[in-house]
Amino acid sequence: MTPSLGPRVPPIVSGAGFLLQRYDVLYCDVWGVVHDGVRAYARAVEALVRFRERGGTVILLTNAPVPIHRVEAMLEARHVRPEAYDGIVSSGEIALAHLAEKSYRRVHFIGPRGRDAAFFERATAEHAPIETAEAVVCTGLVDDVNETVESYRDLLAQAQARALPFVCANPDLVVDVGGRLFLCAGALADAYAHLGGEVFWAGKPHPAAYATAKAEAERIRGGRVTTDRILVIGDAVRTDLAGAEMAGLDALFVAGGIHRREAMTGDAIDPEKLVSLFPPGTPPALAAMAGLAW
Repeated sequence: MTPSLGPRVPPIVSGAGFLLQRYDVLYCDVWGVVHDGVRAYARAVEALVRFRERGGTVILLTNAPVPIHRVEAMLEARHVRPEAYDGIVSSGEIALAHLAEKSYRRVHFIGPRGRDAAFFERATAEHAPIETAEAVVCTGLVDDVNETVESYRDLLAQAQARALPFVCANPDLVVDVGGRLFLCAGALADAYAHLGGEVFWAGKPHPAAYATAKAEAERIRGGRVTTDRILVIGDAVRTDLAGAEMAGLDALFVAGGIHRREAMTGDAIDPEKLVSLFPPGTPPALAAMAGLAW
């Protein structure tokens, strides 16, 4: 373990087994921790399998804007072993439940219909122009290769002028796909919030994600789980670490994900970069590691 780096900077560790054994439940991020958008991280999958073999429960907590069955298919495609997890909580599933609860009939959908088809197929509301919609529902940018937030400024201004609620089915700002960053629905939701619009955030770091994860963990384990027996594992300060702090949970930071460029040099965590990533006021983590491993 690296010597103390500062009061808020997590110590750097190469293995998390000693830490994981203190807990009964893991809320584990997926993209950036379990896989990179293309393939699984073998050592991370092995660590989760070992945790479960010792009696632990793994809830994969993801901001993927799709239903759970689609997350399962994506995990299988990236060769993530089903033995690595017990349950899945996705922001897409939370957003769909919210839409059903609100009984919206006409909404303005924003998102790639092909990639997020599973979400749109489950949504019961019909697509409507901004002028007649009851809400805006966003799973992502329609074309995240060529579009930016600026591409949606006029649309967001129109929605805000009508005081439409904005349902964000993926609170992430960006996602790392094989080393390249792409904007997510959270970037548009953040811009809408800055315009003064109302946003329902259906995922991390917001309360709905952790309440849903806790209910799922207790269902699987057949009893109450206390917060001191839950560990959050994630790669994003804004979502994973901030969400853990707000929920009163311990966290483990994986530096090799979304913050790779800010925290690492080559394949190793750079202590000086880590200090810059954890200035005073940053949500805390018990430890930091390049990639999840036992």
